[in-house]
Amino acid sequence: MRLRCAVLDDFQRVATEVADWSPVADEVEVVSFDIHLDGEDALAAALADFDIVVTLRERVPFPGSLIARLPRLKLIVASGLRNSVIDYAAAGAHGVTVCGTTSSSTPPVELTWALLLGLARGLVEESNALRSGGPWQSTVGADLYGSRLGLLGLGKIGSRVARVGLAFGMHVSAWSQNLTKERTDEIGVELAPSREDLLAGSDFVSIHLALSDRTRGLLGPAELALLKPTAYLINTSRAAIVDQEALLAALHEGRIAGAGVDVFDIEPLPADHPMRTAPRLLATPHLGYVSRANYTTYYGQAVEDIRAFLAGAPVRRLP
Repeated sequence: MRLRCAVLDDFQRVATEVADWSPVADEVEVVSFDIHLDGEDALAAALADFDIVVTLRERVPFPGSLIARLPRLKLIVASGLRNSVIDYAAAGAHGVTVCGTTSSSTPPVELTWALLLGLARGLVEESNALRSGGPWQSTVGADLYGSRLGLLGLGKIGSRVARVGLAFGMHVSAWSQNLTKERTDEIGVELAPSREDLLAGSDFVSIHLALSDRTRGLLGPAELALLKPTAYLINTSRAAIVDQEALLAALHEGRIAGAGVDVFDIEPLPADHPMRTAPRLLATPHLGYVSRANYTTYYGQAVEDIRAFLAGAPVRRLP
């Protein structure tokens, strides 16, 4: 009897198209879920008959309580090499192997700039007006050249965003709790004296930090109040880094020019979530990692992980 493999959150129905699953076809039956399974009860019911689960990023939590309800589960494959929502100790205790895949930082860098440029030039508003017979030109674009880009985080993604900003002729500064001048000098940007200085002095602020106890709620009401009324905030990192209620208030009250957001406190967003209708917001449904090349890597390496597990020699084990 073949093992059963569930592929979660395959919204575009491409998991079995962008990768070759034939190396495991004789031993594994693959079932793709193109809807999000919300909540532990729904997951426990839907996955009860599966031996392998392929999960996308950190959208689906696997706490110990869920793992205990899946007695057939033998292998979890998570896209990426870091996942904060899987209980590794519980997985080990129940004999479940957890493996990951590599992931490119290029797609989130590109999406960051898509959001920033879309906001700066009012692309959605202008395009919608053009297509619907609306006014011919109704916005005045914000210039990138000569403006200041402030980066919260200068790691793999933040540093690449910085280099694009420099290419646009922007003044680029960065801050994070452990950031050093040696690092900013290496990238060719300025080290902001403090988080507050960076927020107050930037025309565009983009977040590129990992979510941790230190960064959760890093931008609350007081921090958002430091932004210029002409400033834009971009978040393609993690929603919890920004106080969501404070951000909504700033947008509704016009205290910032706008925000570009790809990450949310609940994903997928409920139909009535206030982020869906907030003014001055350019929002995308967590597309930062969604590109054909990245999906080919995720699912191609998921096949490799499954094949290696079946051979008794798991690869890319997490954590």
